[in-house]
This record gives sequence, structure tokens and C-alpha cells, in this order.
Amino acid sequence: MKTGSAWLFAASLALSSLAHAEIVVRDDSGRDVRLKAPAKRIVTLAPHLAESLYAAGSGAALVGTVDYSDYPPEARKVARVGGYSRLDLEAIAALKPDLVIAWQSGNNAPQIEKLRGLGLTVFISQPNKMEDVADQVERMGRLAGSEATANGVASQFRKRLEALRAANANKPKVRVFYQIWKSPLTTVGRPQIISDAIRLCSGENVFGQLEQMAPTVTVEAVLEADPEAIVATGMGDARPDWLGDWDKWTRMTAVKRGNLFHINPDIMQRHTPRILDGAEKLCAHLDVARSRRPAK
Repeated sequence: MKTGSAWLFAASLALSSLAHAEIVVRDDSGRDVRLKAPAKRIVTLAPHLAESLYAAGSGAALVGTVDYSDYPPEARKVARVGGYSRLDLEAIAALKPDLVIAWQSGNNAPQIEKLRGLGLTVFISQPNKMEDVADQVERMGRLAGSEATANGVASQFRKRLEALRAANANKPKVRVFYQIWKSPLTTVGRPQIISDAIRLCSGENVFGQLEQMAPTVTVEAVLEADPEAIVATGMGDARPDWLGDWDKWTRMTAVKRGNLFHINPDIMQRHTPRILDGAEKLCAHLDVARSRRPAK
């Protein structure tokens, strides 16, 4: 009996230790973020972070987020703490979060440091490659205690990603100009996740040598690059009127062949599992561009 009692006591201590084990997750700034227990009150500082938290199975823990956090629909009911580039620090602090998830390239860095100065735990996210989206979801699951759901979503994402990669791996390259906005004329540079999506589809970003996330360019630079396809986003499902502005440049290959395409920015410019939906559309558009090449 004494031996049995000792074993039970040791087992209970072990279980207690596991139950109170510290959670340590490294963020995209290289910092180890530590939590004594899974986060129960989370604030996200970008629309894609709110969406990813729901995908990870922890949407119920979201107590605050920024403007334009509209997916899934439940996110629209969550308290707002300003915009991603102009945060309301008082509103964030008032929510008493045990975890704040920030966007490295989108949030104001001094404001993030002020949040840390207030004693808040901040996790920095910056997925620059398609596969990073799955990793982001998994880490959110660890931080919020929803690993089973998060790991399942990440696994399915990776399977779809690899299938899309295999389907497009040996296709001829298509030179692409990706237009985020008209004025200023804005595109994506080398580190942006959309450049990785273009590569996934066997495309080549004509401004992929630029190191900025979202560089501004000139019309002259686009004409000189002579893309075979132009892909624009705009503000939703509707094709932006300014995509047609390129029609006057009749010598550009993309215009001559009618390769002016549109993708909803919600599925292409948000670093969430839905980006695979956008990538599939992008790959389909580039297939159309290939089909319009003149016969040799």
C-alpha cells in the first residue's frame, strides 16, 4: 500500500507539473514568448491575425482586434482597438489581454514597444512564405491551447500547398506585374508573400528584385518591364476600374493578349489559410495567359 500510495503521489505531482508547464513559442522576430497558461484574452493587431486565430480554433479568446477584421463573420462583433497602422493603446490595455499578436511589417513598431512597456505579452507574426501560414496557425494554437484544431488546419494547408506546387512546378514562366493600388502605383517586392505565391504558380514578379514589401513604381517602369500578365486586387470582388487604364498601352504584352486579371484581396493579401484560394485563382489566371501565347 505504501508503494502504491507513493506511486500515486508521484504521478499526481507529474500531472500537476505538466498542467502548469510554461508555454514557450518563438515569434518571427526571434523572441521567445512565454505564457504560464494558454492565453484566454487575446488582442490581434491585423485583420489576417484575427482570421488566423479563428482558423486555429481559438476565436473565442479574441477580445479585441483592429478595423476591417471581418472574417469569419464572428470577428465583426469583436471590440475595435484602432487600425493596424494606428493603434489605440489605451483601448488595448483596457481589455487586459494576456496576449497581443502583432504584425511586424504592418504595425507601428514604436507603438508595439509601448505595449511591451505596459507589461503586455506581445507575439510578433510575419509570414513571408506560403508555408509560413501553416506555421503561424500552429503557433497560435500552442499559445491559445487549441493545438488539435490548429495542427489539423495546418496539415490540410500543407497538403493543398504541395499539391498546387506539384501541379505548377514545370510550367513555362509568366512575367507578372501585381498591382495592389493605382495611386500611388503600388506592387509587391521580393519578401512579400504574394511574390512567393507568384513563384508557386511558375510566375515571375517583374519587380521581384525590390526589397520593400510594397514598393511604389512608375508607369514607365511597368512599361519597360513589359509583363505578360497584370494581376490587380483593389477593394473586393469587383474588378477595379483602374485595371482598364492599362488598355491604352497597346504595345504591352499583357494588354495585347488581354491578360488583365483581378483577384479579391481578401483571399490574396491576407496571410491566412484562405490565401490558397487566392493562389489557386492566380495559377488559373497564369494558365490563361499561357494559353494565349501565339503559336510558334
